[in-house]
Amino acid sequence: MGFGTMRLTGPGIWGPPVDEKNAIQVLRSAVQSGVQHIDTADAYGPHDAETLIHKSLYPYADDLIIATKGGFTRQGPGRWAPCGVPAYLRQCVEMSLRRLGVDAIDLYYLHRVDPTVPLADQVGELDQLRTEGKIKALGLSKVNIAQIEEAATIVPLAAIQNTFSMINTESADVVRWCEQNEVAFVPYAPLGAGRCLEHAGGAGEGRCTPHEALRWLLDYSPATFPIPGTANLLHLAENMSADDEIRGQSFIS
Repeated sequence: MGFGTMRLTGPGIWGPPVDEKNAIQVLRSAVQSGVQHIDTADAYGPHDAETLIHKSLYPYADDLIIATKGGFTRQGPGRWAPCGVPAYLRQCVEMSLRRLGVDAIDLYYLHRVDPTVPLADQVGELDQLRTEGKIKALGLSKVNIAQIEEAATIVPLAAIQNTFSMINTESADVVRWCEQNEVAFVPYAPLGAGRCLEHAGGAGEGRCTPHEALRWLLDYSPATFPIPGTANLLHLAENMSADDEIRGQSFIS
């Protein structure tokens, strides 16, 4: 199980953490508790989450995967707009390399497909950056089967990141595609922004714990690697307890 960094930034995913010392402690505690996969994006802050990761964890452990994303612009708190212009995506990668302090990004996602730019141009530019050695593996975020299959004819895909939880299984077909093609499926919002805790087993009745909601995801498929995020040390410990029982084999190389 990984750790998502979106909630470490300010309100509306805008600006730096309200309590930077706490955010640093949460990141370090996540790695100390066994997290080997940190998920972030240049749009978180924007830029603040990547900067915080470098400040908290650099030099990085050899077995730590850091995944980041590009392809969004930010206009203010809670405001996001996709931009898949190839030159912009290249700039996103170059700046993430600087902020994270690495020569190559372990896993890089197209954060959103820009409907105004051909998908082939968007993933083609990222694949060129992979060829140049600036990206090790490529992924897509918030995509459907048609987009995945189109991209897969152009670039090798290592991971797909869609929202998925016990109360939102709309991407079940994507999970199965990932299983069949040995691609990691990384569910974001794995607790349904907290709503899973009110719907035990997805039945709409009772309550369940974060442990149970994450255990459900880990049991769902061997391709599934949740990335719950939090700015609370107690919640981090609760989330990580689900990973003590089930550990899958990563398809990310």
